[in-house]
Amino acid sequence: MTDLSNDAQGPQRIMELSSGLWASKTLSTALHLDLFGALAAHPGATHTELADLLGISARPTRSLLAACAALGLLTRVGEKCFNTPLSQRHLVRTSPDYFGGWVEMLDRHDYPGWMQLHDALRHNRPTAWNPDEQNSLFDNADPIVLETFWEAMTTVSTVTARELGSRLDLTQMRALLDVGGGGAAWDIELCRMHPPLLAAVYDLPHVCELTQKKIDQANLGDRITTIAGDFFADTSFPEGYDTHLFSSVLHDWSDSQCRELLARSFTALPSNGRLVIAELLIDDAEDGPLDAALMGLAMQVETWGRSFTAAELTNWLTRTGFTDVHVTRIHAPTANAGVIARKP
Repeated sequence: MTDLSNDAQGPQRIMELSSGLWASKTLSTALHLDLFGALAAHPGATHTELADLLGISARPTRSLLAACAALGLLTRVGEKCFNTPLSQRHLVRTSPDYFGGWVEMLDRHDYPGWMQLHDALRHNRPTAWNPDEQNSLFDNADPIVLETFWEAMTTVSTVTARELGSRLDLTQMRALLDVGGGGAAWDIELCRMHPPLLAAVYDLPHVCELTQKKIDQANLGDRITTIAGDFFADTSFPEGYDTHLFSSVLHDWSDSQCRELLARSFTALPSNGRLVIAELLIDDAEDGPLDAALMGLAMQVETWGRSFTAAELTNWLTRTGFTDVHVTRIHAPTANAGVIARKP
């Protein structure tokens, strides 16, 4: 715990917390201007050269470069600027590990809703979309939402899938149903890890169209399919799958809807079938960790859901009929735990 006995430390900490948006907007704006792509193509460029490349004046360029350097996103050698390993790997659009989709989604889609967080809390309804005009965030087939939200979900899910997938006993999986798995990131990674595995992404029709492109790009069309549907409107889940996956899905929905999804999964799974859940779980004391707690607050802006504890999730699963529930802790962008359960 930080010692705030020094008179300056308390205000300094409050300033750090309150100016967090400054850092986020620095990153998103640098990404929008393609600063990191410019440095990848022109390593060692000076601030005057970068001003020309970015199409902005010298004064704001110097301020942007100083802020990015302070954030660890670029390094300076005299007047020459270079990407750091972090920005070169994750913020250059042509990189296979590009993570900028998540940054763009927050900036273009999430933050307008976050700027109305007070309204989201006071009125207990999302502010990132209009609940009077659509049933959920995921109904929106707007090209901008498809371009940013689903691309971002694919980006962060890929990293999480690799982390949890390496800890799963994949030899027990033969056919995986990825419930709400738009983008197919989990299916692609798990199929690469486990060649016998077949998978299907069960999601809304417009999401499946996007997902098919990802499957084709991965050259896994012979092993991964899509099933267009609505897991609440459909009468039941598709059958014939020995494993179901809910990755960052349950936190989008109300408690009663979560229990409904678990019940539908239980009904569709065969005996000895498994359910795998990947989530950012908050501690039982509900005082952290920070990423899970803030994700819960994000759900007030984005959905009708929240973050929940491992104990709550375990209780839901056992009341549904699942057994052998165990929690595997991980460190990944969209999950700090994998919860695995079995249908007797």
